[in-house]
Amino acid sequence: MASASGFFSPSIPSRNCSSTGFYRSGFCSYAGIVDRVFCSTNVADTEKHDSGVSPVESRVPRLVGKGCKLVGCGSAVPKLQISNDDLAKIVDTSDEWISGRTGIRNRHVLSGKESLTSLAVEAASKALQMAQVEPDDVDLVLLCTSTAEELFGGAPQIQKELGCSSNPLAYDITAACSGFVLGLVSAACHVRGGGFRNVLVIGADALSRFVDWTDRGTCILFGDAAGAVLVQACESEEDGLFAFDLHSDGEGARHLNASIRYEETNGSLVTNCLAYDFPPRRATYSNIHMNGKEVFRFAARFVPLSIESALEKAGLSGSHIDWLLLHQANQRIIDAVAARLELSQERVISNIANYGNTSSASIPLALDEAVRSGKVRTGHIIASSGFGAGLTWGSVIFRWG
Repeated sequence: MASASGFFSPSIPSRNCSSTGFYRSGFCSYAGIVDRVFCSTNVADTEKHDSGVSPVESRVPRLVGKGCKLVGCGSAVPKLQISNDDLAKIVDTSDEWISGRTGIRNRHVLSGKESLTSLAVEAASKALQMAQVEPDDVDLVLLCTSTAEELFGGAPQIQKELGCSSNPLAYDITAACSGFVLGLVSAACHVRGGGFRNVLVIGADALSRFVDWTDRGTCILFGDAAGAVLVQACESEEDGLFAFDLHSDGEGARHLNASIRYEETNGSLVTNCLAYDFPPRRATYSNIHMNGKEVFRFAARFVPLSIESALEKAGLSGSHIDWLLLHQANQRIIDAVAARLELSQERVISNIANYGNTSSASIPLALDEAVRSGKVRTGHIIASSGFGAGLTWGSVIFRWG
C-alpha cells in the first residue's frame, strides 16, 4: 500500500495551535501570513483493516515556496439524457428502486458525434473564460481520466483543440474517481516546485462505454461528463490549497475494476505461429465490475478519516468548512460521510440526482454548478474527497477564488 500526504498552510486567523513547529507530516505556521508549503511521500506498512484498506501517514516533508489558488471552472455534459424510467425499459428496475438506493434519477451519455475530448475542451474553455486566461498562457494541461479516447493519452489532443500554440506540457492522470483530487495536488506541486503559473486540471470520463447495460447493478450508476478548473500561481499569503491526504490499496481492486481481456485466438494463426503464446491475442477491457456493498463500506469508513487528516494538517476543524464536496458516487455514501463529520445537509454539495456517477468529472462538475449558481462564493473553504477504483482515495482542503 502506498500513500502520500501534504500540507499547505492557509492564512486562517483562528488556529488550534500556540507556537511554530513541525506538525504531523508538515510544517505548521501559526502566524497570520504563511509562506511555506510541504509536499511529501512515504511508503509504509500498517495494520490491515477488515475492509482490506489501511491508511498511513507520511513523515518526509519537502519545503517549497509559492502559493496557488483556484480561479476558474467549467463543465460539459452530453446532450442525451437517460432517466430511470428509460432504464426500466431495458433492465428489471424502476425509478423508485434506483433513486431509493442511489439518489440518482438521470444520467447523460455520449451519443452520435459527441466525444469525450469535445466535452473536455468545452469544460476547459469555460474555465479559462471565467479565469480570464488565454490558451497561450496555459503552462500545463492535466487530464484526469480512465477512459481516454487515445491509448497514449488524451491531454495532448485537448491542448491542441484549445489552441495552445505555445505547446505547453499535457499528460493524463489515471486514477478513476480519485483522479481529479490527484490532479489538484499535482497541479499544486507543479506550481510550487516547478514554477508553473497556469495549470488546467480537467476531470473527464465516459464510463458508459464500459458498462454492461444488461446489468442493473452497475448500469444504473454511471454517466458521462467533463469538468475543469484553472489552478493559478499566487503569493503565499493568498494561497488557497491548504492540505491534502492521499492513499491507495491494490488489495481493494477486486471490489471495483475493469480488467484487461483477450479475444479468442484464431486457430489458423496458432498453427503457423513461432510459439504457443505468439503472436499475442488482441486485448481490450472488460465491462465495469463492482461489489457495491464493499465499496460503500470502504467509502463510508475511510473517506471521513481522510478528510479529518487533511483538516488536521491544515490546522483547521470542521467548523471552518463552508462546503463538503465529495465524489458523486451514491447519495447514501455522501449522507453517511456528512453524518460522520457532523455536517448538516445545508453544507453539502450534491448533484448526483441529475448526472449519476461521472467518475473523475463528478467533483469539478458539481463545483462548477455550485459556483455558477452563486452557492459557492469567493473565500469559501471546501473539503473535497475522491474515492474509487484502485482502490484509491484522497482529500484536499481548498479555498475558492
